[in-house]
Amino acid sequence: MTLNPTTAPQTIGLIGAGNIGGTIARLAVAAGHDVVLSNSRGPETLADLVAELGPRARAATPAEAAAAGDVVVVTVPLKAYREVPVEPLVGKVVIDTNNYYPERDGQIPELDDESTTTSELLQAHLPQSHVVKGFNNIYFEHLRTLARPSGDPERSALLIAGDDAGAKATVAAFLDSIGYDAHDVGPLAEGWRYQRDTAAYAAAYAEDGDFTKPRRATPEHLDALLAASKRYRDMA
Repeated sequence: MTLNPTTAPQTIGLIGAGNIGGTIARLAVAAGHDVVLSNSRGPETLADLVAELGPRARAATPAEAAAAGDVVVVTVPLKAYREVPVEPLVGKVVIDTNNYYPERDGQIPELDDESTTTSELLQAHLPQSHVVKGFNNIYFEHLRTLARPSGDPERSALLIAGDDAGAKATVAAFLDSIGYDAHDVGPLAEGWRYQRDTAAYAAAYAEDGDFTKPRRATPEHLDALLAASKRYRDMA
């Protein structure tokens, strides 16, 4: 289902400011939002990015970014998800960009046996927040270059999943403002359909798998890839 939201300026908190976080921040500022950036190394390490983004951006600690954000993006390595501050995010919409890379994150048994998903892990860590899975299946350069205004015939859709309809509408409004339609996959448990190594992962936005050639991703294209996605256990 593709959502059709309205948009309004907000403060976007970012816990993590790497390739995806920095790209989201740039798109958000260009759309008229304020951003509060944080990482694990301290606000002073974000001085160059804040200077690039201008007066709508400031650096803070993760707890401060969580408290400041109307919407908060968690974009840290999955192994660090338990370090995401809980109390400042109570009642808030949280966008989770995580993917599971065992070689980086270590083995996580409940992901290995597919009894849960990455975003459900974060939701369990943030039981009073409203987690929406998004931005995890697009290469950051494609995220930057494929953004288009509302109504543009070359506009792409981004996949989201979540258990709260209001939270998904909030995220859809934010995506709309930064240049994308939102395509709703369903509850968080369905987020596996566009996790790492599925058909709907990052190559969805690349022409014939060539990452130097970003391509528009329509809802129909994404639906076909989602339908083709299989759990690892089903590929044995």
